[in-house]
Amino acid sequence: MKILSSILLFITLSVSAQNTDSLFIRSIYDQALSEGKAYEDLRSLCKDIGARLSGSAEAQMAIEWSKLKMESYGFDKVYLQEIKVPHWERGTKESAWIREKNGKLTSLNLLALGGSIGTDGILEGEIVEFTHLDELKKAKRSEVEGKIVFLNQPMDEQQINTFKAYGGCYAIRGNGAVEGAKLGAKAVIIRSLGMPIDDHPHTGSMHYEEDVPKIPAAAVSTKDAEMLSCKIKEGKSRLVLEMDCRSFPDATSFNVIAEITGKENPNEIITFGGHLDSWDTGEGAHDDGAGVIHCLEALRILKELKYQPKHTLRVVFFMNEENGNMGGKTYATWSKERGENQIAALESDRGGFAPRGFNCDGTAEQIKLLETLAFHFKPYELHIFEKGYGGVDIGPLKTTFEGIPLFGFVPDSQRYFDFHHAPSDVFENVNKRELELGCGAIGSFIYLLDKNL
Repeated sequence: MKILSSILLFITLSVSAQNTDSLFIRSIYDQALSEGKAYEDLRSLCKDIGARLSGSAEAQMAIEWSKLKMESYGFDKVYLQEIKVPHWERGTKESAWIREKNGKLTSLNLLALGGSIGTDGILEGEIVEFTHLDELKKAKRSEVEGKIVFLNQPMDEQQINTFKAYGGCYAIRGNGAVEGAKLGAKAVIIRSLGMPIDDHPHTGSMHYEEDVPKIPAAAVSTKDAEMLSCKIKEGKSRLVLEMDCRSFPDATSFNVIAEITGKENPNEIITFGGHLDSWDTGEGAHDDGAGVIHCLEALRILKELKYQPKHTLRVVFFMNEENGNMGGKTYATWSKERGENQIAALESDRGGFAPRGFNCDGTAEQIKLLETLAFHFKPYELHIFEKGYGGVDIGPLKTTFEGIPLFGFVPDSQRYFDFHHAPSDVFENVNKRELELGCGAIGSFIYLLDKNL
């Protein structure tokens, strides 16, 4: 009888705990959807500050904006963490034309890739097209030398998860200039890494290698890539290009941090956040304004509901994810040197679209924990709870704190690469309800992590 009574008591307590969690999660969602601050906060970040490239005046204003906003919500601690970041500027707007055999000029929608050198005036050369980076690597030097390489490799539209399609052709942006320069190219232009066929070019980071000449690199819109390919097939075409971009010495910048102190284990930290910086086109609304606002709003709601966490809940607005990840790298080292114990981290950096679930970069046991949380989210139509990617900013914690699980917020991916790194990544292209649902999901997930770790 005593054993039966104990079992019944355990079941009763378990059901009671589940009911408590269910009610609290419902209250988090209610706050996000009816009393939320996220949409207005994102509007202000995008419209009052704008694009926020590391090292820029706008990035510094975003830091000040973020600190003031966190302080206005009355968190236990709000402070800045100093870092050093790369400083690259686009300069005068890029210009480019196709010059056809008959002399006709057609302008192109084009953006320099982040980190590219300029053209030092007008650069002109014959265009040679390759449909895959591997095709360029196999080319003869005589096919490329003295010409401008056009890498016309599209994202794979048959991939259901668009991040997989992006990963499949990212190398043309990251490595295209290096591979072209090895064969004597004058410059490289790539087809933008975007799904739709439109006029918006997509920028993003690229890199150079020592002992390989640096050549200019840029991206044309997908619509212009289609047109350019047709012109090349009609006969020899030349590209006329001018870019004024340049790099400067590293600049001083900051991560922006807010905390609610843990009541039981204050030195055990659950970090969650996104990156405050963005590329210098558009407004960085989805990438990653939505992510930092998701996490700020999650912490605000937990405080508003007077939740007292076991562990310290820390939101970090990381600086410099786009072209160096110095915010993430410096944060991990800084936390370790302070003697902190990072027990879990979450990142939101996949846009402000409708929530679908969470990934876990961790052990089998940690992934099992993620799976056990899935039933809490069934009423909110989240279904992805599986092994996967955490995020760039929190990635350095993996090597600094052995065994830490990294979680990635997973929204719907279908529209993300319509806006990623493009002038169209503006506040107007973020849906209010989808943004708020993301805040509710992340607030609830952090609550459950805190209770179950």
